[in-house]
Amino acid sequence: MLPSTGMLDALAGWYQRRHSRAIHNSSWTIESLNGESNVSGREEAHTSGQALKQAGLKFDLVFTSLLKRAHQTLDIVLQEIGQTDLSVVKSWKLNERHYGGLTGLNKADAAAKYGDKQVQIWRRSYNVPPPVMEEDHPMNNVIVNNPKFSMIRKKDFPKVESLEMTQRRVVAFWTEEIVPQIKAGKKVLVVAHGTSLRGLVKYLEGISDEDVMNLNLPTGIPFVYELNENMKPIKTLQYLADEKTVLKSIAKVASVGGTTKQLQDQGN
Repeated sequence: MLPSTGMLDALAGWYQRRHSRAIHNSSWTIESLNGESNVSGREEAHTSGQALKQAGLKFDLVFTSLLKRAHQTLDIVLQEIGQTDLSVVKSWKLNERHYGGLTGLNKADAAAKYGDKQVQIWRRSYNVPPPVMEEDHPMNNVIVNNPKFSMIRKKDFPKVESLEMTQRRVVAFWTEEIVPQIKAGKKVLVVAHGTSLRGLVKYLEGISDEDVMNLNLPTGIPFVYELNENMKPIKTLQYLADEKTVLKSIAKVASVGGTTKQLQDQGN
């Protein structure tokens, strides 16, 4: 995501944008918009900020994850909307999903080891997690000993996550930290990630465990919810882009979702 979300007023709606894509929007390792290969990611971040600006949206507070890619996206968006001085709250509970033992594998390696059908189930299902990341995994110490994750209690530190497990922490953060700010009248911007946002959308819209497998959130396109007094959507999410652009981006995300790509971006 880049996920960005914001409230029109105390209870009106929140704007969410998906965070611009790396090789794979995985989560807890090296993930950056810098470098030649991520020109499209930076362009998406600029486009998203411009869309928010054109919609006339201004914010009072920002929530984001602990991952570098989200921070880089946020910096670009804030520059575009002219609000670089906003207060930012960072939490690991908005991090992308932890892919466990799949971290570091490309499509060919994962398919050869587990079968492409099984890998697709792990990536798109609601409650089927991949294998855990064992202590001897080459990325385990990189993630566990990363100082930015030092606030995570040992018993809470994930070794792998399904969408269901990711949703649990994201919804808890939404309920405990974001909703009170919205109810207090704050206009909130949220910058997060693909799977963490899928879990939140599933929760808000009451999407079934089966149907969420087909939910693809387009990259680089902000979207808005209008919420009632119970913090539930008055109608489904609305994208700040024309239908053709939205459908093209959704198709692109869906095509990537059919592979494992490189599940190695879980850290910065």
